[in-house]
Amino acid sequence: MSLQAVTDDFLGDNSNVGFEDWRGRTWGPPGAPVTVRFNSPDAIKYFVRAPGELGFGRAYVSGAMDIDGDIWSLLNLQRDLGGIRFTPAQVRRLAKTLGGDALRNPPAPPPEEIHPGPRFLAHTRWRDRWSISHHYDVSNEFYRMVLGPSLTYSCAVFEHQSDSLEQAQANKYELICRKLGLQPGMRLLDVGCGWGGMALHAAHHHGVEVVGITISRNQAEKAAQRVADAGLEPRIEIRLQDYRDLDDGPYDAISSIGMVEHVGRANLTNYFEILRGLLAPGGRLLNHQIGRTPMPPVGIVKKEQVAVARNGFIHRYVFPDGELHEIGDVVSSMQRTGFEARHMESLREHYAMTLRRWVENLEANWDDAVAQVGEGRARVWRLYMAATSVNFRIGQSQVHQVLAVDVPNTGADMGRSNLPLRPRWDPALPASGGHHGPAADPSSVDLRDVSTEGSTEDGSGTLKQTGT
Repeated sequence: MSLQAVTDDFLGDNSNVGFEDWRGRTWGPPGAPVTVRFNSPDAIKYFVRAPGELGFGRAYVSGAMDIDGDIWSLLNLQRDLGGIRFTPAQVRRLAKTLGGDALRNPPAPPPEEIHPGPRFLAHTRWRDRWSISHHYDVSNEFYRMVLGPSLTYSCAVFEHQSDSLEQAQANKYELICRKLGLQPGMRLLDVGCGWGGMALHAAHHHGVEVVGITISRNQAEKAAQRVADAGLEPRIEIRLQDYRDLDDGPYDAISSIGMVEHVGRANLTNYFEILRGLLAPGGRLLNHQIGRTPMPPVGIVKKEQVAVARNGFIHRYVFPDGELHEIGDVVSSMQRTGFEARHMESLREHYAMTLRRWVENLEANWDDAVAQVGEGRARVWRLYMAATSVNFRIGQSQVHQVLAVDVPNTGADMGRSNLPLRPRWDPALPASGGHHGPAADPSSVDLRDVSTEGSTEDGSGTLKQTGT
């Protein structure tokens, strides 16, 4: 079986992808927007030994395969690529084409591939430090090239398709600040603070005091530098600290942006218990996270679906020990610890757009990025971000914000959430700096004083406000 026959077999005649092999042979539609170049037989060996995304990733990261042109045209087919499974007959034919013992002596995985070790050690303190360091302690300059000047590594919020990435990231921070109801003088904890973007925005625009924590040394050093450069040291403290070591509450509000993906399913309830213990009564928590789609019914759940698949590309190259949680599980964990979940929204399409902007940044700065981290790691990032963008666009990955309140359950304030009846969180970010004033509709009503009887005296069925 020829290589062309294999690609035709898997992709069909309708794919808009060109191909070239190491012998210089080409096939596919003329003028295709993307060409897959198999630079050596090793590309095929990777595919055969690890069918699907891992073999595809190994071939690309190692340089045995190139993706030239519009990577999106190829990855729009990723549902088919992820399902590649060579039949025994196909393997025999490929082996005969490549040489007798070629498949018995496969090439080693590229050095960028990692093996974190036993699963039972995941999310111990030392293993978390290692996992976070692997991903984040690379090069702050590399992250600046990819993420842009905001150094914000989470989903942006686009008011309009034409919003710049910087504006959309500012929109996201402002949305979170308003959901948290931040006011001057409040104390905010930002868990997993990254390079300090949320802390800088909240302190500058809302006048709050912020503690930001991370276990990435590179992030902590860069965030502290940015705080100093902004003249906000009196208001912001950046710590190299594990969330399990926090003991200096109370805080009026907590933001957790892109953090629970690193916590682990087994630790999820404990994570929210710790955060609730750090909040003042009535305090708010905003959890912003990537999530997965729901699992199949109980009894047919596969082990690898609980976390990022251990034999998948993301686990081996990007997020070792990463775990994605279904939004219902997260809300249940929050409420199990005593939080009341008050608002949830999906930003799935926004993350597809965000990742596409990051890929464009990487490709525009390719040579400089390679100089910072090496070609293999730059290839990891190009493939990972582009494929993930497609996953968000087609609904195979999700991202949500959940606002929860530590509603008092005893005393005179029992049941008081201090939220407006219909909060308004989306006004545009002012062009100038400074405090914004109230973060939500100030005409909040104590919902305990609103009658929820089925009908009023005149039978209208409307709610009666009996107090303020």
